[in-house]
Amino acid sequence: MWRNLWTMTGVVMALSACSPSGESQTDPAGATELPKTLIIAHRGASGLYPEHTLEAYSAAIDMGADFIEPDLVMTRDGVLVARHERYLSETTDVANRSEFLDRRTIKEIGGSPREDWYVEDFTLTELKSLRARQPRQSRDQGFNDQFSIPTFTEILGLVAITNQSGQRLGVYPELKSPAYFASIGLDMESALLDALMTAELDGLGAPVFIQCFDPATLRSLNEKTDWPLVQLLPATTAERLTPDTISTYADGIGPWKQVMMRFDGGPERYLALAHEAGLVVHPYTYRADDVAGGYESFDAELSTAFTLGVDGVFTDHPGQALAIRGGSD
Repeated sequence: MWRNLWTMTGVVMALSACSPSGESQTDPAGATELPKTLIIAHRGASGLYPEHTLEAYSAAIDMGADFIEPDLVMTRDGVLVARHERYLSETTDVANRSEFLDRRTIKEIGGSPREDWYVEDFTLTELKSLRARQPRQSRDQGFNDQFSIPTFTEILGLVAITNQSGQRLGVYPELKSPAYFASIGLDMESALLDALMTAELDGLGAPVFIQCFDPATLRSLNEKTDWPLVQLLPATTAERLTPDTISTYADGIGPWKQVMMRFDGGPERYLALAHEAGLVVHPYTYRADDVAGGYESFDAELSTAFTLGVDGVFTDHPGQALAIRGGSD
């Protein structure tokens, strides 16, 4: 069930251009060689700037990332905006804003109650008055309270401008908590697809992946769009998801990297099973300041992933990842 990923000067390039074989591919017109491993700027260049800001995305674009990745939530008035979570205290200055003190409330997050400020209780105008902060205290806090929260439409505008300039850039949106938003009358799926259609990315040759942890959402989207879909996979899942079942409604998987590396049979077997089912594999999240799995360096961890043959990586540090990928080709 391969879907069209690129449309450029009338030439359709299949999703298989991001080849599970790990080989670089050239479009049928012979114009562009695609990278064998995509560098997906996770929340933008979030290792350097507050995540999910136009500044973080712009920095990733300047570095040459293949995709920028916005996590999407919804405002009270039904606008898609970029935040990793529904709650706002860790990534904005909302706790210091006296006019919003009464918005603090207790809601359930991941099965546990959390007292916080929630995006669905703010209009877009109110949310735009907040300023973004770097949530990881080990990272540079010097850009805090300078940047606003972007809408998905603004992000797509940035993607469009970049592709118009001749640089190929993709967008990789994730729908966060779509079932919850549906329960309060906010339709994320329609808003996402409407925004993508309005942006006319097809005509610009801008690739798109749509990702979500919720299989029901992806199954629904499978009936509504030809954009490639990616099933995100956490460390554990209540639903039995195998490559064969995922391939009936999606085109790829985004596993937590440690699940892939610790797979019974080894990461090579993990990748082989996915590729045999026709799925691309984009593990998450590679961080230069938080190297996992006992690797001595970011270079060693990413080089291993590239050598194994992953089809893309989510990373907070796209500039460094691009340098490592260049050295691995």
